[in-house]
Amino acid sequence: MAIYTLLLDMEVSAAVVGFVAMLHFIAGVFQAPFSGPIIDSMKPKKLMLILIVFEIFATLFLLFINDISDLYLLYILIFIKMAAASFYFTTEMSLLPKILDASKLQKANELHSIIWSLSYTLGMALSGFVVYMLGVKVAFILDASIFVVSFYLLYKLDIEIEIKKEKEKLLDMMRDTFRYLKKFPHAMHLMFVHAFVGLTAFDALVVLMVDEYYAGIIATSLAIGLLHASRALGLVIGPMFFTKWINNKRIMYVFILQGLAVMLWSFMMHDFYLSLFASVIVGLFTTTLWSYTYTLLQKNIEEKYYGRIVAYNDMLFLGTAAFTSFMIGFLRSNDFALESIALILASGFIVGGIYYAWVIKSQKIEEIT
Repeated sequence: MAIYTLLLDMEVSAAVVGFVAMLHFIAGVFQAPFSGPIIDSMKPKKLMLILIVFEIFATLFLLFINDISDLYLLYILIFIKMAAASFYFTTEMSLLPKILDASKLQKANELHSIIWSLSYTLGMALSGFVVYMLGVKVAFILDASIFVVSFYLLYKLDIEIEIKKEKEKLLDMMRDTFRYLKKFPHAMHLMFVHAFVGLTAFDALVVLMVDEYYAGIIATSLAIGLLHASRALGLVIGPMFFTKWINNKRIMYVFILQGLAVMLWSFMMHDFYLSLFASVIVGLFTTTLWSYTYTLLQKNIEEKYYGRIVAYNDMLFLGTAAFTSFMIGFLRSNDFALESIALILASGFIVGGIYYAWVIKSQKIEEIT
């Protein structure tokens, strides 16, 4: 919230906004080939604590960003901060299947996603007011403080996981992973399916909408916060409708519904209040798509490869999100209407649903429930 408000105050171009949004995802793409083997050979709690420390310092150094001449420092700090965040997330998601059986894994993924969405909702809503009332510097300090609290909570948490020491070297482990994917192509297809959910990286689109349509009627930080909070509200309540209904075959329809929701958003985005309503609808389907496709992958791979496969899966997901963010800025810089950009994203979800239907028919995929 503070970063995007700062960018709009600097009056940067749409391309810069898209690039910054892309940086929030691209770090995870570059580190994935190395993070997987590290996760599979290191105690998760120790690794996660180290990563939180990186996030604390990267957040605090954002205080030194004052004007447009500091953009390169901003780029570096975002890259470091999000690299640590992505590494942490991959570690966490490879840990869950090690401590939970299959019957509980989907519920855990849904709870994880709902908790994240609820935090996202409250965070966006509150941070909009914090940035508006107290400024971006205070927001950065509060953000770093939250990471300090999370460090303490994790430090006190008892997590004992037996780590099997791999005799293979890093490159050998990477080659072994590719051999596994070649032998069991369903895992690669499930990774590609999950990557389509990365099209929901709407951050740059929201910022550009606020700058183009709403800047004259509401403060920038408040508008960004309310739009993200509305979508996150949909992320929270969506699973309440779909959890008992969803299965391997029906996930195709959720992809299509996600595409239709983004189409609806494109028709309403010129009006702030209609856009808030459409944002809720857009968020309704995302949590189910994310959690179910992630669980499918976790359940359909061998435990030995959890860390490595999850890391490559996150690389594809974050790569899609980074590409989406970059293309939003690129297309807007080339005079594409924001409504047209949203329609392009909507069509991507339709393609994802068709591809998933083919995967289910052609590959042997275990049912989650």
